[in-house]
Amino acid sequence: MTLFDQIVLLLTGLTAIYITFRLWQEYQAKSEKPLQNIYYMLSFIVLLVAGLLLIFLKTWDVLNYPFILVVAYMIPLGLSLGLVTEFYNSYAKMYLIFGIIGLILIIFTKGLGMGSPGVKAFTSAIFHSVAGLIIFFVPVVAAKSGKAPSGFVFVTIGALLIGLGGIALAFLKGGGQLLFFSAEFVFAILSPLLLLMTLSFTYGFMKKIAASK
Repeated sequence: MTLFDQIVLLLTGLTAIYITFRLWQEYQAKSEKPLQNIYYMLSFIVLLVAGLLLIFLKTWDVLNYPFILVVAYMIPLGLSLGLVTEFYNSYAKMYLIFGIIGLILIIFTKGLGMGSPGVKAFTSAIFHSVAGLIIFFVPVVAAKSGKAPSGFVFVTIGALLIGLGGIALAFLKGGGQLLFFSAEFVFAILSPLLLLMTLSFTYGFMKKIAASK
């Protein structure tokens, strides 16, 4: 990991702190406390902690640590829980149960190394995919239906960015390569990709916060 990567990760962390603070401000200002903001803030706090770990350890190898694989699921889980709670509240409890089951299974399979490689891959793919699809589609549908401002689609752009990086990393871990995404190229763009993702999420949520005033 280069000094440039560390600086970019620091900017990512500062962006995560900013949007967490703004979401907390909105939560405090509402007479009826928006539960979704808690889920959103959880994701950005986890992102902040993960970024700080990368900065202090100064290596991308930490991405292979079992606990990081568990933490990695908590980011899309929190965002997707927030989106379902905010825009499809009747399914919120059902999805919360689904998400908790996913977290428990990922802790056992990825965190504790239990189960065969096939079970580990299947468990991770299922729960990451569901959360990722929610983050990708719900902002677009919400903006198109008028439930959120048009700028909220930047959350979808953030999901697309991190999804692309995640797929490339998955190929590398499997010993393959996605198109021109060599190991050198992936790690060269990973920190800027995380910053762009966080900026996209922040812009999208700020547009929604501004529209709700």
